Amino acid sequence: MRSWRSKLALVVVTAAAVLGTAAGQAVAAPPQDDFQPNVVGGTRAAQGEFPWMVRLSMGCGGAMYTQQLVLTAAHCVSGTGPNTSITATLGVVDLQDPARLTLRSDYVYQSPGYENPSGDDWALIRLERAVDVPTLAVATNGDFDSGTFTVAGWGAATEGGAQQRYLLKADVPFIDDTRCGSAYSELVPAEEICSGDWDNGGIDTCQGDSGGPMFRRDDAGEWVQVGITSWGYGCARPENPGVYTQASHFASAIAAAAAELGEGTTPACAAQANTTRVSIPDAGAAVTSPVTIADCAGNASNATRVEVHITHPYRGDVVIDLVAPDGTSYRLKGSSGGDSADNVDTTYTVNASSEAANGTWQLRVQDKFRSDTGTLDSWKLSV
Repeated sequence: MRSWRSKLALVVVTAAAVLGTAAGQAVAAPPQDDFQPNVVGGTRAAQGEFPWMVRLSMGCGGAMYTQQLVLTAAHCVSGTGPNTSITATLGVVDLQDPARLTLRSDYVYQSPGYENPSGDDWALIRLERAVDVPTLAVATNGDFDSGTFTVAGWGAATEGGAQQRYLLKADVPFIDDTRCGSAYSELVPAEEICSGDWDNGGIDTCQGDSGGPMFRRDDAGEWVQVGITSWGYGCARPENPGVYTQASHFASAIAAAAAELGEGTTPACAAQANTTRVSIPDAGAAVTSPVTIADCAGNASNATRVEVHITHPYRGDVVIDLVAPDGTSYRLKGSSGGDSADNVDTTYTVNASSEAANGTWQLRVQDKFRSDTGTLDSWKLSV
């Protein structure tokens, strides 16, 4: 049975499990917290290893094509038009990491040639605003459509299993069209590319990985996307490889659609800093320092970052708040009589997603106890 890999993830099983299980039989993967390095071809990705990876709320993956557009699979979305129902999570390996960045979609472009199940399985999701994150280039010709590829995703770790909290990665070998077509009569060779361990299975993308990238290094050693996770029979079965949209075949169409969406590569919400030094009086009134955010669509993120640099001989005296344009206050640091270290050089993360990004934000600092004074040297806000 053909199955979309929307809701599709890396299947990684031990060698013993592969050898001791009949073809097509689901194999339980080890619990994520007990993930071992000796699983066949699969490991947990390191933080920052694939910074363009995106998790989508409908249960798919994707990759940052530009700093506002996510490239994913057409079967993950319902059509073309305004759409604010999708949440994209990016910037982390652990989906529960407090530093994760989440953004809403504002528009979806589904390939006009897509008609389940005839190929053309690609789509672009425009986010509510641009973000300063790395992007993944798409191959523009077939030079890199062979060899060994890397796949990654948060999908199921076993056929029919649950989605994963942590990003998994694996290397998968190319399978030529003739062999892949012998398994799948519905394969569209001009538009699709296959990969996996043909003889043994045991490593694959699976439910929850749909839309995520398949990629490899180019001649300059840079990552380039060669495929978009699309479909297959089950997960990690011998002689049933994963099928991916061939990115190079659609590179021109994807680029044209991106241009049509009017997306630029410069983040609209660039970080703003205030480097004017402000004296902090001893046990006195709070002092403030402003920064103004402009031309930034939508709300601030749930991982708004506040970088603070304060010179003070006893930082436990210091209380720090971020004040939003509407006056809402977010406590970044409280006072602590037991914290006798000097200075504050810290980046705080705060959920400010209920606040409009544009406007004047204030950093408010107060020394709560007598005997010491200090200076707010600088601070920077990334909404």
